[in-house]
Amino acid sequence: MNDAAASDSPAPAGAGIARYRVFVQNEAGRNVKNYHDEKTLEFRHSKVVSHPYPYPYGFIIGTDGHDGCNVDCFILTGQQLATGTIVECEAIGLMEQYEDGVEDYNVLARLPGEAAEVTPEVITALRDHIDAVFRHIDGKRMDAGEFSGADAAIAYIEAHREKS
Repeated sequence: MNDAAASDSPAPAGAGIARYRVFVQNEAGRNVKNYHDEKTLEFRHSKVVSHPYPYPYGFIIGTDGHDGCNVDCFILTGQQLATGTIVECEAIGLMEQYEDGVEDYNVLARLPGEAAEVTPEVITALRDHIDAVFRHIDGKRMDAGEFSGADAAIAYIEAHREKS
């Protein structure tokens, strides 16, 4: 989907599901972490990490996370999404994550029309990834906490909207 078709705002009230624009930064199945300026989307550099991403991973455009970057997002899909793609997604869950003791939560999302859910298998894949992805960095600590549903994810996104 091209970025012109997606909206920065959630679907209108009564539409049933909130949708957000997500910039794909890292591709599923690859152990390459790409770094972009998260406001201009300009590519900066990439690094090899210790574990391949289980799902496409990026960030929600128009947000500010606690770590100074945008709110992070895993897209639960079997589709191969290329780095630099912007897709419209539906928030379906929230994963607590802490990087070196600092809150760095991840929204879990799906593509419209797909039936992805946060299953025990998804939770295991994400926990395994968090435990292993930065294993190559001495002293780096990554911890996955609790998983919550769509309401928690939407509330988190809305609380982290960019301030105009």
